Amino acid sequence: MCGIVGAVAQREVSEILIEGLKKLEYRGYDSAGVAIVDSEGKLTRVRRLGKVKELADAVDAMHTMGGTGIAHTRWATHGEPSEVNAHPHVSGAISIVHNGIIENHESLRSLLQERGYVFESQTDTEVIAHLVEWELKTAASLREAVQKAVPQLEGAYGMVALDSRDPSRLVVARSGSPIVIGHGIGENFLASDQLALLNVTRRFTYLEEGDVAEITRREVNIFDASGEAIEREVIESTVEHDAGSKGKYRHFMQKEIFEQPTALISALEGRISEDSIIVESIGNGAKEILSKVEHVQIIACGTSYNSGMAARYWFESLAGVSCDVEIASEFRYRDFVVRPNSLLLTLSQSGETADTLAALRLAKEKGYMSAMSICNVSGSSLVRESDLAFMTRAGTEIGVASTKAFTTQLAAMLILVTAIGKEQGTISPQKEAEIVHALHSLPTEIEKALAFDKEIAALAPDFADKHHTLFLGRGEYYPIAMEAALKLKEISYIHAEAYAAGELKHGPLALVDADMPVVVVAPNNDLLEKLKSNVEEVRARGGLLYVFADENSGFEACDGMKIISLPHVNPIIAPIFHTVPMQLLSYHVALIKGTDVDQPRNLAKAVTVE
Repeated sequence: MCGIVGAVAQREVSEILIEGLKKLEYRGYDSAGVAIVDSEGKLTRVRRLGKVKELADAVDAMHTMGGTGIAHTRWATHGEPSEVNAHPHVSGAISIVHNGIIENHESLRSLLQERGYVFESQTDTEVIAHLVEWELKTAASLREAVQKAVPQLEGAYGMVALDSRDPSRLVVARSGSPIVIGHGIGENFLASDQLALLNVTRRFTYLEEGDVAEITRREVNIFDASGEAIEREVIESTVEHDAGSKGKYRHFMQKEIFEQPTALISALEGRISEDSIIVESIGNGAKEILSKVEHVQIIACGTSYNSGMAARYWFESLAGVSCDVEIASEFRYRDFVVRPNSLLLTLSQSGETADTLAALRLAKEKGYMSAMSICNVSGSSLVRESDLAFMTRAGTEIGVASTKAFTTQLAAMLILVTAIGKEQGTISPQKEAEIVHALHSLPTEIEKALAFDKEIAALAPDFADKHHTLFLGRGEYYPIAMEAALKLKEISYIHAEAYAAGELKHGPLALVDADMPVVVVAPNNDLLEKLKSNVEEVRARGGLLYVFADENSGFEACDGMKIISLPHVNPIIAPIFHTVPMQLLSYHVALIKGTDVDQPRNLAKAVTVE
């Protein structure tokens, strides 16, 4: 959620900070601000409600100068979106930016008010500013003050402190919210996402839980949770510096939908040969672990949860391994039973999803055989804290509504399923070859799905003036319907729900009328005839049907029912294929409605708070 950028340099840093914030706009925000200090200790703070461009214009107008600064985009949690609630927050000479939620902010606020501090905002972040200022009264340095303050904070934080009386350094602390340090020559940087810094450096260090770091132009000194100095690895980033560009596309989401063939090629590369899965590509020790797996527990949120729901069918029907899928925020707050030889599988595009990370940390204490993550961001917390990490290699995903991360997660899990079956002998060499051949064909099949863009766009006006939409699917296509409903509600703000088609008679049928579009995912499989019966139930109630059907399924258009006839693909990869038309439908409906496709209201790309 929110974005942080910081810089300590000999040159002016205002442009670095503003450009960094622009790279983080995709994360979602409602206000933005900077604090910049010059070599003489003069601090300039500028905050604006609205877009980063408005902040940039204000910074230019004020001729803001200085070689040390911090910047922030805020997504409101405590206190309404307003200039006074925007970061940075100031207490005396101390300026603070912060991502996360301080859960004990009310008690700390009362304590600090008793000490004479006056609060200007409604935020939990201002508590940190006053607390650091208080501790600095007796601390020998800003770093020591931060180290004394952070044990008093309950909750998640990625925070940066600046003291205008000592303008040559920044101090950063991380617990539950990601912070990355960028290494330059005679200058150093920090951010909540490396994407913000790719214009100024390719060398990064990811802070671990509990770390506090002191950053100057020439040095980066890191201290662990116990206060001991520690070395952290410096990683050379391979992410393209122009990953944040839309290119020829109108929106990032559109770009990312059309990047899926290329993303899938990348996801498959080096993991499948002509006829077989390369099990070793999953990670060191994967063969031994996968040969023993008796149960898979998937933990995820949002779109990743939907991909896990779809993959559950593969784990059980192809590999013969039982599988449960649970929402991370539910899993971590209940008493659960760990089955023998269980593999914990966490799914996340960003690798920083707060609830998924917390669930991973909890589950690792409970006796799972191994913890594996499927993730798109190397170096993320989820990747670093898992025993095995399977990178989806989808490339940077900017749009809040996930697209290529979903399809590459599915491809990764199909590889994992096949590897388990191969190691345990439940998938024959012939079946393995069939799955691998289907995977080889997947990028080409997705290109075929994308060719329906104009035909699907022509349907969008039928949805734009509706308030509700129902999505139906059966078997492994029910989670595809779930993902379709999520996409529509995320970016078009139309209330959408997905149901297993067999559940129609158990309630949802009461909603069907001439103002309710019903979208059906209709492959040609063993459940087709039952699905046709469900479609007839909708027709009989005057529902508006839109059937995305396999060309061999026998559906015919008629009054009240439009058919989008899609080419037949191998049933193994068909759920992935059928996802793409649903993405296109949501995109085109949102276009007509004029919503903010890439940054839908109230949502953030990476949900780094609970």
